[in-house]
Amino acid sequence: MSAVEHSAPTPDLARRVFGDHVAQAEEFATFLVDRGVVRGVIGPREVDRLWDRHLLNSAVLSERIPDGARVIDVGSGGGFPGVPVAIVRPDVDMVLLEPMARRIDWLHEVVDRLGLANATVLRGRAEERAVRDSVGTADVVTARALAPLGRLARWCLPLVRQDGSIFALKGESAADEIGRDAHEIRSAGGLDPVVLQCGSGVLERPTTVVRIRKGGPRAGRSRRKRA
Repeated sequence: MSAVEHSAPTPDLARRVFGDHVAQAEEFATFLVDRGVVRGVIGPREVDRLWDRHLLNSAVLSERIPDGARVIDVGSGGGFPGVPVAIVRPDVDMVLLEPMARRIDWLHEVVDRLGLANATVLRGRAEERAVRDSVGTADVVTARALAPLGRLARWCLPLVRQDGSIFALKGESAADEIGRDAHEIRSAGGLDPVVLQCGSGVLERPTTVVRIRKGGPRAGRSRRKRA
């Protein structure tokens, strides 16, 4: 069955989550259905749960991101969670970091098609020194289904500014993963790993996120953080 035979109707909840930016979210969903399936960005079985599992699940992460923050989305792939966050939060400076050429082409097309002036696409891996030197650091680094927490901390903490955070989208075993990788996280310079829920009271199934802080002086930090 071809992608054009599928559909991803917009749920009422999308208007609550994306607000005035819901049209961009709908355009992204349409592009994923029309082009993403045939290009291997998402599987055909994901179309029916595109909003719940991908778009809304990613967008609610925005409630944890400081106002006006610089965000690096590591291993963006098809654009999750970076693109939905960039849609719902035009105030953030979003960098979509991805190593695969065909995914880079996809992300460029998405950014152009949606008119995401606050998003930049860069090719590379977070663990590569040259990439770290070129991309710089951010207030927040996000990742979804990229790597175990210990490895993720080693790769991503060098991209995090002092007192910034990694937000890793995880599943139900997030707390067990923290316990298993606690030593590796500390060795990488991570502090206070904790399981958070995003979209509580909004999504039927809130998004599970692990936050890992990068410690450092708070002097000069004046941004108001969202609850």
